[in-house]
Amino acid sequence: MDTFGDKLDVLFEDAAARFEGFKYSKSMLKEEVERYKRFAERLDPFIADTVHVLNESIRQKKKILVEGGQATMLDIDFGTYPFVTSSSPSAGGICTGLGIAPRVIGDLIGVVKAYTTRVGSGPFPTELLGEDGDALRKAGMEFGTTTGRPRRCGWLDIVALKYCCDINGFSSLNLTKLDVLSGLPEIKLGVSYNQIDGQKLQSFPADLDTLEQVQVNYEVLPGWDSDISSVRSYSELPQAARRYVERIEELVGVPVHYIGVGPGRDALIYK
Repeated sequence: MDTFGDKLDVLFEDAAARFEGFKYSKSMLKEEVERYKRFAERLDPFIADTVHVLNESIRQKKKILVEGGQATMLDIDFGTYPFVTSSSPSAGGICTGLGIAPRVIGDLIGVVKAYTTRVGSGPFPTELLGEDGDALRKAGMEFGTTTGRPRRCGWLDIVALKYCCDINGFSSLNLTKLDVLSGLPEIKLGVSYNQIDGQKLQSFPADLDTLEQVQVNYEVLPGWDSDISSVRSYSELPQAARRYVERIEELVGVPVHYIGVGPGRDALIYK
């Protein structure tokens, strides 16, 4: 706080010069400095050299859980740029963001919905439009938590999922919201992309123009009618639901260890 007042003074002076109607006085500066001193006192117990704290915890064999906010497809380096965030929510961000060495990272669990969603603009090859997309959105309650903005919904994109598995090196997957697909007569998996000339793409395209024009090849699996939200054992899932899970495992080459079947904390099947 010994330099905070001087820095804030510079910012206020600049704002007063640029914004008509912004009235700045030294009494305002004093008032703001006092206000932020109280904030600093409240925040002080939570401030630490986190690189030191985390690496000391690693040396002490403590368990550390790291959550990647947002998603790999929004990663500034590997996502669908420019429709991305400003950081690295993929596994590499653990090292660059927290100062943890790559060799000490343990299990990496990829969290993926049983279908695909996207907020806002950007390419979405497996998007469901019209009534089908509306029905999936309603069943999954796919609306922004803060804004209420409807999310775009579509079939699970295996090409994008395999790309994410390659980048992150997932040891297992947590497949969420499987219950949302209940009641559908058939379920599709987007297993590969073709270019507009019919040529099959060997990998997820880095070029947005290409991605926006791809034709998706689908694999169709039978759906299931029963409500699975109360199921807690993998063997009790309908055969079609188990087949869907196992086909995802086969296609991406990563085992599904956790299956979400509802919004509750207990609505989880360990496979």
